[in-house]
Amino acid sequence: MADIIKEIMKNLPEDKISVAAFEGANIVLYTKDTSFFLNNEGMIKQAVDEVKKRIELRCDPSITLEQEKAEKIIRKLIPEEAKVSNILFDEQRSQVIIEAEKPGLAIGKQGSILHDIRKETFWVPTVRRTPALRSKIIENIRAVLYQYSDYRRKFLDKIGHRIYDGWIRGKKNEWIRCTYLGSGRQVGRSCILLQTPESRVMLDCGVDVASAQEPYPFLESPDFDINELDAVIISHAHLDHVGFLPYLFKFGYRGPVYMTEPTRDIAALLLLDFVKIMNSENKSPIFDVEDIKEMVKHTVTLAYEEVSDVTPDVRITLYNAGHVLGSAMVHLHVGNGLHNLLYTGDMKFGRTTMLEPAATQFPRLETLMIEATYGGKENIGTPREETDEALAELIIDVAKNNGKILLPVLGSGRAQEIMVTVHNLVKAGRLEPLPVYIDGMVWDITAIHTAYPEYLNSTLRRQIFHKDENPFLWEMFKEVGGPKERKQVIESTGPCIIIATSGMLVGGPSVEYLRALGEDSKNAMALTCYQGEGSLGRRIQRGEREISFSNGPKQEMLYLKCAIQTIEGFSAHSNRKQLLNFIYKCSPRPKKVIVNHGESSKCLDLASAIHKLNRIETSAPRNLEAVRIK
Repeated sequence: MADIIKEIMKNLPEDKISVAAFEGANIVLYTKDTSFFLNNEGMIKQAVDEVKKRIELRCDPSITLEQEKAEKIIRKLIPEEAKVSNILFDEQRSQVIIEAEKPGLAIGKQGSILHDIRKETFWVPTVRRTPALRSKIIENIRAVLYQYSDYRRKFLDKIGHRIYDGWIRGKKNEWIRCTYLGSGRQVGRSCILLQTPESRVMLDCGVDVASAQEPYPFLESPDFDINELDAVIISHAHLDHVGFLPYLFKFGYRGPVYMTEPTRDIAALLLLDFVKIMNSENKSPIFDVEDIKEMVKHTVTLAYEEVSDVTPDVRITLYNAGHVLGSAMVHLHVGNGLHNLLYTGDMKFGRTTMLEPAATQFPRLETLMIEATYGGKENIGTPREETDEALAELIIDVAKNNGKILLPVLGSGRAQEIMVTVHNLVKAGRLEPLPVYIDGMVWDITAIHTAYPEYLNSTLRRQIFHKDENPFLWEMFKEVGGPKERKQVIESTGPCIIIATSGMLVGGPSVEYLRALGEDSKNAMALTCYQGEGSLGRRIQRGEREISFSNGPKQEMLYLKCAIQTIEGFSAHSNRKQLLNFIYKCSPRPKKVIVNHGESSKCLDLASAIHKLNRIETSAPRNLEAVRIK
């Protein structure tokens, strides 16, 4: 593979290609010959068939039509009914992104309009659906990527050289080892270091938001050296999986980070909010906005089931995890057929209001690394119909007394699940319409959901495609823009629902609402998220009703008199039965299972059950323990 570009060029006319470069694991060829760009007589397809890698042909940036002229032509070619909202040019890579409300009309029959755009402008067009809700974070991320387009081009080429230019460590013996730097018999700070003789790849890099004593991964482990790290792979955007990632960039990491596109956008938003909350609580943030920007600059996004090499001996494929928007299970093909692992991250093996269940079909699989958040004997789960009914009954009871219902949520996943559920309950006539106030990061993350409907289940996707049916555009959802509006919600008369971050009551607007509403018995709070050990939510769940808060130099006591109810069926994690079913349905069936991301008793219990039911080797490593996989 060291001379892959030479191999490709053997079968192409040299005078037609001005530049041959890598874009990560893909190869991009640039030409100054417009005739060759428009018709290369199958030469590129033949090259793809020979090297079995993705190859893309683009016009050299020096001969693409001026952006102003190109935009006029694009708007003329695309019918008005398509409703083009935005046209963005990436001049370094000769690409243009066209946002339209009706992408099908912008593409044309069998791609005819895209073909005409290429022919008349020499830009490579991509059409995307205009999000139903405007997302500032998506616009800001695109601005960063375009601002650093030249840097990105060189960075992606550097990744390709690392993948294809041969082994740098020169060790030919074969072994695979995983070291748990976090999530070993605990929920939170997921961070696993995968090592081979050639590669050092990190799976997730999170924080434990509920722990004040040990919130961060054990990067002081002798196995970890930031200067040797080849790549980071992020399963999804929750802080316990991505919250420590910018810290790596603060300390000099400049390698690639692989994740899905929605995960990148939501992660950036949550990390910015993480810094904001730390500052508001007079804590020193462990990283700053510039470190988050570096993370975005070095992110390589992959779609589900898109295969990509990340080092000379590690190839990854992301599969739907069913947990939150863009969440992925990571399939790793190590060595030339040496071993295949699946890291589930957080996963849900069951269809939800939002997502399809986790994938179970893989090309090969020997070792499975599975979560155990709800893997204990007692985690039998609640049927979804009962969950919806419990929420409806709580809302009806509180509304009768003119009270307010507080729902602390994770900004990504749980919030949108509850929004759609409340909308559906009203549409079904089960609830009377009442205001639903959305506070914290929820509104911005909901906007990201409308930008990526292809990641949602088929029912919700169809609804988003029709403005009249889009549940996220329901008139009863009202965004809370800041402290002034929050105060108005608290002081308002009449019943309402308040959906606010954080879900564990460890900061964010949910804590402010609790302080303001908790002492009134007319109100209620429903805990729908996992409550981490040490969090305020877990303490309240266990019966604590006298809560101490800092108010400057003084301590204030809150005596909770509002109704407290735990509603578990909204979980985006698999319950015990779903975890066991997932292993049973995996094709092929794994020969070894490693259990992580669960409290100690649940990890051990699930590992024991898997061994007894499947007669396969299982383990539940502790933090800082290294597991030899091959």
